[in-house]
Amino acid sequence: MYPIELVRPMAQELENSGFESLSSKDQVVSALTADQGTVLLVVNSVCGCAAANARPGVRMALQQEQKPAKLVTVFAGVDQEATAKAREFLLPYPPSSPAIALFKDGRLVHILERHQIEGRSAQMIADNLSHAFQTYCQN
Repeated sequence: MYPIELVRPMAQELENSGFESLSSKDQVVSALTADQGTVLLVVNSVCGCAAANARPGVRMALQQEQKPAKLVTVFAGVDQEATAKAREFLLPYPPSSPAIALFKDGRLVHILERHQIEGRSAQMIADNLSHAFQTYCQN
């Protein structure tokens, strides 16, 4: 488990962009089983690809008109119970941190795993997510 002083600024990057931090399995279940609308889940991480690519890419993608109705995040290595529960919703994909997943009407419709984030620019992440938002998010 990471010290809260270390991860607080990393969590706040997403919270300042409208994300709700989930810290319990019940919160995760409530957020991801909504049968109407879209939810973006970010499995946050202390790694460099989360800092350089994932979080900035997500923030860039959210600047467009078409975007998910709800934004939630869990922090791997901090919110262990919530992260474990969130990963159940990401099956059959293996555990990945960071990861970015879009749900529509309670089902997973788009995911970016670590191997799709690492080594790609924030703009590439944003472009990928923007396309998914245009496909699945109707305002």
